[in-house]
Amino acid sequence: TLKKVYLEGQRLYKNSIKKQQQDVKGFLAANKIEFEECDIAADEDNRKWMREHVPEDSRPATGNPLPPQIFNEDRYCGNYEAFFCAREDNAVYAFLGLTAPPGSKEAEALSKKTQM
Repeated sequence: TLKKVYLEGQRLYKNSIKKQQQDVKGFLAANKIEFEECDIAADEDNRKWMREHVPEDSRPATGNPLPPQIFNEDRYCGNYEAFFCAREDNAVYAFLGLTAPPGSKEAEALSKKTQM
């Protein structure tokens, strides 16, 4: 199961971030992927942990990484843009470090690749 999606619960950021957060949560819920919401606005420890665990090469040139940031346990998966690309490529389970369930588009694509 996916353990952590770092979000911002209050309206400190733009509406686009709120939409991105809803998009990630909606996809995970629709696909029955368990996750824990970690609010970085309400909990300073969450904000500190998220900022410390986003890899240097995934940080913005200036400022701090903005939510949503996605982790599987302590393994960094990526930000919204990486999630969106994985979703477009039917590769979200791989992005999350999870095994695609049988019958999913991702599992079917993987089985076609191994048959080639």
